[in-house]
Amino acid sequence: MSRRPVCNYEGSKYSTEFWTESRDYEDGAERVALRALLPPRGGCLVEIGAGFGRLADLYAGYDTVVIFDYARTQLEQAVARLGTSGPGGKPRYVFVQADFYHPPFAPGLFDTVTMIRTLHHAMDAPAVLGGIAEILGPHGALVLEFANKQNLKAIARYALGKQTWSPFEQEPVEFAELNFDFHPKWIWSQLEGVGLRREAVRTVSHFRIEQLKQWIPTNVLVSLDALAQHTGPLWQLSPSVFTRARAGAGKMPAQEGTFFRCPACGSLLGNPPQVAFACGCGKTWRREGEIYNFRDFV
Repeated sequence: MSRRPVCNYEGSKYSTEFWTESRDYEDGAERVALRALLPPRGGCLVEIGAGFGRLADLYAGYDTVVIFDYARTQLEQAVARLGTSGPGGKPRYVFVQADFYHPPFAPGLFDTVTMIRTLHHAMDAPAVLGGIAEILGPHGALVLEFANKQNLKAIARYALGKQTWSPFEQEPVEFAELNFDFHPKWIWSQLEGVGLRREAVRTVSHFRIEQLKQWIPTNVLVSLDALAQHTGPLWQLSPSVFTRARAGAGKMPAQEGTFFRCPACGSLLGNPPQVAFACGCGKTWRREGEIYNFRDFV
C-alpha cells in the first residue's frame, strides 16, 4: 500500500485551541451551509476528516454515521463526546482510523459523504475524490468544502504585489506544508472527472475578518453570511466554498452484508463489530476499544 504524506493531528489540541470562541462565526457559517446542502436523512453517512466530531449533531437523520479520521487522539475525543449511538440508538456511530487515500469501505456503501476542512490537506486531491466517488452508492451525495484560492484577500494581495502566486490560475497552490488552496474551476473539473455531478454551490465565511468578528455579534455575522452564501452559483470569492455533487444512478450499491474492505488489497472484509479482520493479503486490521484501526496493520 503506497503511503502519501498525510497531515496528522495526532496529539493536537485542535478541539480546544483552534475551535475557540474566536471561531464561533466560522462554525456557525459552516453549519448553515452544511444544513442547506446535506440530504437530511439516509442509511449510511461518513464524514472524512471528522476529527473530534464537531459536526456530528447535524447527521441525526442517518441510521449509521462513520466518524473517520487519521488521528487516533481526535477519534478518542469523538468517542468521549458522542458515545456509540445517538438518542434512541440512532444514529449508530462507527469510529474509523484510516488514511483518506485508502478509505477502508465497500464500494457503493454510502448514501452521503461529507468532507469539511479536510481536502486542503490533500497533496493528491484527485486521488481522494476518486476514492470518495468509489464508496458512494447510486445517487449518493458528496458535500465538500474546500479552501478557495480565488478569494478577495488573495486577489488584493496579488494586485498589491504581496504574494507571488496568482489566484486566477487553476492549479492548486501549497501555501504552507500540506495546506493547499484550490481554484473552484479546478475542483469542478476534478469532480466531473470522477463521475460526480455538481448540483449546488455555497460561498462561506465572507466576513472572516478579525475586526468584524470583534465588533459585530456572532449571530448577526452568521445571519449575514447565510444571505451571502446564496451568491455561490454566481461567483466564488470567499475563503471557503461548499458544494454538493451527486453520483449517477448507474452505480452499483454495496454488496449486501458488506461494510469494510482491506485498504491494502481491496478485498471485502466482515461487518462491524468484529474485533479483528484478517485479510488474505496477510494483513490484520483491528478494532481497538471503539475505534477500528485501518491505518496501522499487524
